[in-house]
Amino acid sequence: MPSASSPAIMLRAIQYGDYDSIVTFFALEYGKISLIAKGARKSRKRFAGVLELFSALNITWTEGRGGRLPFLQEAMVVFPFEHLRTNISRTAYASCWCELVYRWMRPEQKQPAVYELLEHVLHALNTGNIPEEVLHVAFQLHFMQLNGFGPTLDRCIRCQKPLARFPETGVSFKVEQGGISCAACGLRKPGDLVVCMGTVKHLHWVLTTPLNHLHRIKFSKQAVRESCRILEAFVSYHLGQETKSLKLLKELTAPGTCFCLGRPS
Repeated sequence: MPSASSPAIMLRAIQYGDYDSIVTFFALEYGKISLIAKGARKSRKRFAGVLELFSALNITWTEGRGGRLPFLQEAMVVFPFEHLRTNISRTAYASCWCELVYRWMRPEQKQPAVYELLEHVLHALNTGNIPEEVLHVAFQLHFMQLNGFGPTLDRCIRCQKPLARFPETGVSFKVEQGGISCAACGLRKPGDLVVCMGTVKHLHWVLTTPLNHLHRIKFSKQAVRESCRILEAFVSYHLGQETKSLKLLKELTAPGTCFCLGRPS
């Protein structure tokens, strides 16, 4: 049977029968693919310590027969990202990003830029050099932009007035229209989110700056809180649902605070 191989990030695994697993990866060269890992739950040798959530691997698989799922033949760990599975906060963030990729991307939709984005933020989260909430904001912004739904943050979505000419007051973010609106373009409506000018400038900087410069930005607590509120609504609106992992992030926070500011005790 013909085989294929690719770097891939493991998104999820579910039980299949008594001994096997169905493992879903996001592969650099093939997009989202689901493979059967034969004996993954039975043998201590086959795939032992390899098939871990969030890990970056090199995988090889063969096509299934009669419409069956392909079979995973080999998997070699490239980056284990082991710290993502030993800290509940990091696990929650990584789960949120991987679930978004899983639910958004179509099977075998090749998207190398999304793969590189996911690998980058998982690596940064694993090392702990950048605050988790900043990575969370950056991932969602860049993910939406790469998929053609980047929010308009540099001008009014109605009159095209540049952000630099907005008054220094609250800015209205319109979730359905996907961008900011100036005060002259109408009263705020239900569903609009009001954020400060500084938050919008922070978001625009993140969206237009290479990911390897993220360590340069310093978010205030208000900017993080407002950024999360915008992106939570914006991403869920376009996805058509709130992911389970996002709900977990909310459960990890204290009542009355933004979900991505929370830290488990």
